[in-house]
Amino acid sequence: MAINGFQIKDIIYKITDVIEENKMYLTELDATIGDGDHGLNMSKGFQTVKEKIKDDECKNIGDMLKKVSMALISNVGGASGPLYGTAFLKASSVVMNKAEIEVKDFAKMLEEAINGIKARGKATIGEKTMVDTIEPALNGLKEAIENNLTPLECLEKMHDAALRGKDSTKEMIATKGRASYLGERSKGHLDAGAVSSYLILKTIYEEIAKSR
Repeated sequence: MAINGFQIKDIIYKITDVIEENKMYLTELDATIGDGDHGLNMSKGFQTVKEKIKDDECKNIGDMLKKVSMALISNVGGASGPLYGTAFLKASSVVMNKAEIEVKDFAKMLEEAINGIKARGKATIGEKTMVDTIEPALNGLKEAIENNLTPLECLEKMHDAALRGKDSTKEMIATKGRASYLGERSKGHLDAGAVSSYLILKTIYEEIAKSR
């Protein structure tokens, strides 16, 4: 099951729509334990992404994802811009000059993305961040590939693991970012970055499932 550049562009457009639909929800989550601007910043960033890739010819997926990275770094404020920008930049290097990708390529992209996020953010799993969504998602995806599940089944396992990871942040005590200033009081609230990461991975799974 190969996904081409045009399908990747459509998925990015859909992610933009999903972030727009959820921008106030993300902002409300962030307002409780963070800066209160995550949803608005993500919305601004992805609207710029949409503009930057609209004329992309979709022949080089890596180059298109690099444009996504640059748009996010330049337009998403706070820590989220550099972190998401790094994730897309690292992912782009895996598929530079490719017009199609397979599920194993996507696993490598997700692995490079999380490695980049962890290196830039100095975060590990269990600290109530986007890492708590993406790392379990990657592990679920890799395990499914090793078990020779179909590509769509692999993505479903990724989605399910991302959902559990996102939900797990509710009972965590934040040790990174502004939420860490609240200590015990950060418990009982979802992390906005973990939720936006989940929305992105959920959209990828759902859009590919719809196209099968």
